[in-house]
Amino acid sequence: MYAATDQGRRAAIESRHPHWIEMSLDFYLESAGRSFRARPLVITDDKTLTYGEVIEQKRRVAAALRSMGLRSGDRVGILMANHADVVPLLFAVWSIGAVAVPFNTLYRADELVFALRQSGCAALITMQQIFGRNIPAELDVIEPDWRQGSFAQLPEMKTIKVFGVEEGNLVSFQALIDSQRPNEEVTHTSCANPFHTAVIMYTSGSTGLPKGVMHTHDSLLRAAYCNAYHHAYEDGRRAIFSLPLYHTYGLVTGLLSGLMVGGGIIAHTQFDAVRMLSAIGTHRATWLLAVPTMTVALLKEAEQRSYDLSSLKAIHSAAAPTPSWVWRKIKDTLGVDKVFTSYGQTETSMITCTQSGDSLETVSLTQGVLALGGAAGIPELGHHQITNVRIIDPETGKVLPDGVTGELCTKGPTNTIGYFRNEAETAALFTPDGWLKMGDLGRFREDGNLVLVGRSKDVFKSRGELVSPKELEELLTTHAGISQAFVIGMPDEQSGECGCAWIVRANPNLEADEIARFLEMRVARYKMLRDIWFIEDHQLPKTGTGKIQKQFLRDRAKKILAKEKVVDGLSE
Repeated sequence: MYAATDQGRRAAIESRHPHWIEMSLDFYLESAGRSFRARPLVITDDKTLTYGEVIEQKRRVAAALRSMGLRSGDRVGILMANHADVVPLLFAVWSIGAVAVPFNTLYRADELVFALRQSGCAALITMQQIFGRNIPAELDVIEPDWRQGSFAQLPEMKTIKVFGVEEGNLVSFQALIDSQRPNEEVTHTSCANPFHTAVIMYTSGSTGLPKGVMHTHDSLLRAAYCNAYHHAYEDGRRAIFSLPLYHTYGLVTGLLSGLMVGGGIIAHTQFDAVRMLSAIGTHRATWLLAVPTMTVALLKEAEQRSYDLSSLKAIHSAAAPTPSWVWRKIKDTLGVDKVFTSYGQTETSMITCTQSGDSLETVSLTQGVLALGGAAGIPELGHHQITNVRIIDPETGKVLPDGVTGELCTKGPTNTIGYFRNEAETAALFTPDGWLKMGDLGRFREDGNLVLVGRSKDVFKSRGELVSPKELEELLTTHAGISQAFVIGMPDEQSGECGCAWIVRANPNLEADEIARFLEMRVARYKMLRDIWFIEDHQLPKTGTGKIQKQFLRDRAKKILAKEKVVDGLSE
């Protein structure tokens, strides 16, 4: 049951949007700017941009993009960290009807070339330095003649512009923006159709080559509205995060949803627990967005030193399984009233989310109820849900009854329209009747909360029985000596497959045999772990958003086991 204050905030959000009007992202920013012109939208240690300033800069950038020959429908690659200039750039791309293609800033040369070529970008906007890397020098390797406007590797590329670079005949992008005279500025434009593609976001490629997920202006705005409505954002909500804007968590939950309440973002370029906790007090952040590995680091730092966290009202920790002890500590350590977790994907945005006032048991064991979409939802679903969900047998496709575990499928206005230039993968993503297959296994409890079992590809079969790594991970982290646990399935001669675990210790003296004894009393024999390895948090392979890349843990395990096999062979 939502608190009365939440109901009031939700009513205020709906009063601002009495009828959902389909519009472009740029048009929505212009509309919000009329009400919140003097409010901060982007806050960094170096500068603050108000709504009015973002709109002004956006118009100049749009004029610069047009002077480069870019038009409606062109794809514009963006390789930039979370700097303040990225926000006006995104809206400028949308204002001319172009498609933003934000790239992972951790991409190396081959990965960047693949994504640029596959997306058919007509332009790339980047920075001189990203995390110490010299981007122009890296571009010299990819395209030696890029400064002269020649692109042998990228046939659809027209131009590359770099913020802060002025050498030879290469004019910096900032200089091009500054050269736009006021009478050349565009106010806002109808170039962007609400149902045309706004962004192409590339998946991590953990199940093959990266795929470009397409979202329309309408789907992103509805997802943003859903976040604001379901969480009952307060007026002026101010979110702090280091989540990159090239992912939906940072873009939608971080940036776009704040527009619904005249809010702002305090976007950090990289995660640093000390810097983030300090910035909460400095910039009076009210919401903290994180993934579990970040949340763990923040809790440890907050326990060691004192920080001014008095402005903080809520924390949203999602996008990966969270150790159970984390939820017990968040409220006491960070002093927040509201703790949320949620479930979604790049292809779908947020599907479920916990509710204000949920018990510790609900937040720690579930991913919440179907997200409420308010005016942006689907009235016929009841309570204006933003999406519909059903569970199917992953092998037969048969729809399963309530309470039975199966693969989650969703249908609604926040779903992707498909993968860019990839008809085969798009066809495989949807069922014949249009439901998006999420690849996750789960079930809904009687109270409507979703319980995830894990990725269908991560579940392994031991002695003929299916084993969920997520179940074991949640159990392991209830042990006082275990900070984090990551379970993988590995080949086994006797069992077919068996569980192996990488453990981050809270107690440095914890040994593998104690963990084995802990499990023996709590799980069936076919779920027992064969191998247990210890690892430090800083050694964990993480994506740019802080998610753990299990494939690298699996590869490392294979190397360990291969060495042991060689040693055993020699000893014989």
